[in-house]
Amino acid sequence: MSVGSEGVVSGIRFDLNRLHETWMEIVYPRQRDASDTVLGTWTPDSASGMALYRLWSALGVPVIAVVYPLVLCGVFLRYQTRRIDGTATRLGAVGVVLLSVLVWGSLAALARYEPGSIDLVSGGFTAVAVAGGVATVSAALAVTFRRVGGRGTTVALAYPFAMTAIFLPPVVAALYSTAVASVVIPASDSLSRWFLYEVLTVVGVADFFIENFERQGFAYVVIWLGISFPLGWLLGLLVTLADLVRPTE
Repeated sequence: MSVGSEGVVSGIRFDLNRLHETWMEIVYPRQRDASDTVLGTWTPDSASGMALYRLWSALGVPVIAVVYPLVLCGVFLRYQTRRIDGTATRLGAVGVVLLSVLVWGSLAALARYEPGSIDLVSGGFTAVAVAGGVATVSAALAVTFRRVGGRGTTVALAYPFAMTAIFLPPVVAALYSTAVASVVIPASDSLSRWFLYEVLTVVGVADFFIENFERQGFAYVVIWLGISFPLGWLLGLLVTLADLVRPTE
């Protein structure tokens, strides 16, 4: 076995062992990182207790089989988010705002004076300007919450606003530009129909949304805002899971 393969196998073995120790510690004390300590890993001192201990250990195997792919996904996402976070940290909130204003301001200028260069034929300048405002505010909020809060604030607010900065501008632009709307609105409508009839129907609330909401205009902004926040939470939870199993320190 090559050195590289041995490293991968060792890493997987370490991850699985750490996950199993974490699972055991949900019920039993002194399980995680305790094998090399003076007291060692805690184990029951009765036959019935040991039987339950081993049963809980066995129940953790299928759970870990489901969770571990999520850990690997979180490790990959953590690498990408840390690169972005490092850049944002160096720039600071003011730097992020200035950079966003520069980028979106340049696009707005193209839409205003050279509309053909970015293929916006109707409402191009307004579309880009409003979308840029949404992206700038969302990015600034993401950086601010990342800096002022702990892990909870980062997961609850920083990641969702970062996703909002990515997903919402095209939808906002679609409200002002027929060219953008021709692409964004059909995709949004297909996604909302899938979510309505495949997800909300299962939980029994689809009829409420059908009777009280219409998929038009500003409703698409609400739809994508509703997507960006859960997606941000999912991203943050996956990165947190990766930190729990495979710390960077």
